[in-house]
Amino acid sequence: MADPRLEPEDDDVQLMLALRAGDESAFDTLFERWAGALLRYLERMVKSRAQAEELMQETFLRVYRARERYEARARFSTWLFTIATRIALNELRRPRHRSLDAGPGESESIAVNRAADQPAVDEVVDARRRGVEVERALRDLPERQRAALWLASVEGMPYAEIAEALEVSVASVKSLVHRARGALALRTQGGTTA
Repeated sequence: MADPRLEPEDDDVQLMLALRAGDESAFDTLFERWAGALLRYLERMVKSRAQAEELMQETFLRVYRARERYEARARFSTWLFTIATRIALNELRRPRHRSLDAGPGESESIAVNRAADQPAVDEVVDARRRGVEVERALRDLPERQRAALWLASVEGMPYAEIAEALEVSVASVKSLVHRARGALALRTQGGTTA
């Protein structure tokens, strides 16, 4: 039974309900909508694109398998990121994951690219250096801090939804985000110029 607090126009919930009713094309639509955001989130969590792709597939496989039991108790995005977070945290607890952490050169492939308006070479170099510093600082954050910060800052999820996805209180989310931002500021402070 749908939660009356949910917006009736939540198209993703409607698609999930259609999938539950047997409309297989609804799954394709959900995948197309959410695969990119989910992959970016998982990549930040596990620090490996290949591993993030596997975890994204596992997340969508679980969504598909749960289709007949699905109930609209929260926004679809909250439910999806809850599943993905659990999978990522379980993967991070595995001993083999420790050896798969990104090496020092990997973050350079995802550094900031500012070629849009042809800035000076020194500006590009400085931006890339700062991008690499931020990526390294993000990788060093504890998993829950990294997850909370990503969901709040990049995905724009409200703290209440992040709390549900991470299975913590709203106060804990605020604390996680605050600590993550503070840690990033401290770790990248030396590389910024006033």
